Amino acid sequence: MLNRVILMGRIAQDLVIKQTANGNSVLTFNVAVDRQFVRQGEERQTDFITCVAWRQQAEFINRYFSKGRMIAVEGNLRTRTYDDKNGTKHYVTEVYVDSVSFTGEPKKEGGYERSYADNYTAQQQAPSYNNNAVSANADVSIGSLSDFEGVIGDDDAPF
Repeated sequence: MLNRVILMGRIAQDLVIKQTANGNSVLTFNVAVDRQFVRQGEERQTDFITCVAWRQQAEFINRYFSKGRMIAVEGNLRTRTYDDKNGTKHYVTEVYVDSVSFTGEPKKEGGYERSYADNYTAQQQAPSYNNNAVSANADVSIGSLSDFEGVIGDDDAPF
């Protein structure tokens, strides 16, 4: 059996790390992830995925990430149920975080161009943009063969 989840998206709210009664750090946060496969003519959709990180992983995320920052998360899905004070049963699905990665996105001094906080609250469509997009008119050069150095063949290798 296999239960692995890999997500890359933006953190949707301010991070608040908590401590359990045993003193373990726990961090619950949402990652806003755009759906890639949308039918032609439809607007892009965003899902808000709840993630839970424990101990050192929680402390790392809390220290190096913030609302609006792009994050890559790897973990596994877990489900649980609980009854609220009215006796209504609720079902929850969460990603328990095993590892996180930086995405290579540069941190901007004034914050980030887009915030998912309003979208998360209203569960609305998130705007799409791409910081790394190259315009069609950009002058892009791939160089020439003279820029590369020759590689020795198998017969010339010293081992």
